[in-house]
Amino acid sequence: MIVMRDKIAAGLERTFAKHGFAETDIETLRAGADVSLRTLYKYYPTRDERMLAALEHRHRRYLTRVTTGLPDHPEAALHAFFQRIGDWMNEESSHGCLFHAAVAAAPGNLALRAMLVRHKREVSEALATALGRSDVVEDLTLLIEGLTQSWPLHGGRAVASAKRLATSLLGKTSPLDGPDLYDST
Repeated sequence: MIVMRDKIAAGLERTFAKHGFAETDIETLRAGADVSLRTLYKYYPTRDERMLAALEHRHRRYLTRVTTGLPDHPEAALHAFFQRIGDWMNEESSHGCLFHAAVAAAPGNLALRAMLVRHKREVSEALATALGRSDVVEDLTLLIEGLTQSWPLHGGRAVASAKRLATSLLGKTSPLDGPDLYDST
């Protein structure tokens, strides 16, 4: 049963990535998952469940790909991480982030929004952990998002910029560091 759920989720991920979320019909999803319509509905009865399954599958693949086996040295880990994101974008996501696309297609879906937030947080936290720098999670989120969102415009140059900015983040603190004026705590 778990194998079938994962097989279907993988097919849904590929199909949504290729055709988008807004107008992909059930027959296209069924064909992409390579199962009968009955089987698709058995495992994922609603469109929301199919979208979440696709994103959960993508989340696991992405996190594994960009974080597994990072070098121990922080700067080397940083460079490898951003290079892996660039490779992912080049091979799998040249039009931008699938998580943002899902939320854009169903802006009122709180479960999709929560999945987007969880994905972004876990990716940034994984890199911060690899760097031994839990204090820069938000900064890393900004850099990662900047890279993925600017990839369609700048390609590999976006990777080089992210590496350069992240390297400076590790080595320096801004003279403007201090209390966040927008922090509500």
